[in-house]
Amino acid sequence: MAEPRRTGTAARVTAAAAAAFVLAGTAAVTLAVVAGPGPGLTGYVSEAGVADSAYATTYRIGVFALAAALLLLAAALPVALRAAAGLLVAGGSATALSGAVTCSAGCPLPPFEAATVADLVHGGAAIAASASVVFAMLAVAFRPRAAPGLRRIAGLGAAAALPVAGAVGLAMLVVGRGTLAGVLERVLLAVCAAWGLATATALALRRR
Repeated sequence: MAEPRRTGTAARVTAAAAAAFVLAGTAAVTLAVVAGPGPGLTGYVSEAGVADSAYATTYRIGVFALAAALLLLAAALPVALRAAAGLLVAGGSATALSGAVTCSAGCPLPPFEAATVADLVHGGAAIAASASVVFAMLAVAFRPRAAPGLRRIAGLGAAAALPVAGAVGLAMLVVGRGTLAGVLERVLLAVCAAWGLATATALALRRR
C-alpha cells in the first residue's frame, strides 16, 4: 500500500522550490569550481570556497542554496518518510555548517596533512552532509509504504552513490588529496544532486 498522501498545493510548491534551489546551488558551486583558481580535479570541491578565492562568495551562496534545498525537500516528503526527512534535515544543517566554516588553502585533512580546527569542522560537516543524503536515499528505497516512483528514484540513487561513497572514503584514507579523491568526490556530489532534483521534481508533479 502506498503511503498516505501529503501532496497538497503547499507540498508541491515546497518540492518545486527544492528543485529550484538544487539547480541554483549546483550551478553556483560548479561555476566557483570551474572558474575559480582551484587545482581542478586534483583537489576537493571545497577549495573553491577558501578565503582568498575570487569565487568564494559564489561558492558559499551555492552551498547555502543546496542546504536550503535539502531542508525544503525534507518538508515536502510524505508523512510516511519521516526517517528520510530527518536525515535530510541533518544533511541540510551539516551542509550549511560546511558553508559557514571554510577550510584553509588545500583543505588539508588527516591522515596525510596537518589540519586546523576549521579544516576538521568543515571536512566533518561536508562528510556528514553527504552521508546523510545517501542514507536518506536508502530510507526511501527500503520504505514499503513509499510511492513506487520515489522508491525507484531512491534505489537508483543509492545504487550509484554507495560504491562511490565507499571509494571516496578509501581514497581519502589510503591515497589522500589528489585526482582520484577529487574525481570521486565530484561524482558522489553529482549523484546526490541528481537524486535530490529528481525526487523534488517527482513530488512537485504528483497529482492529488
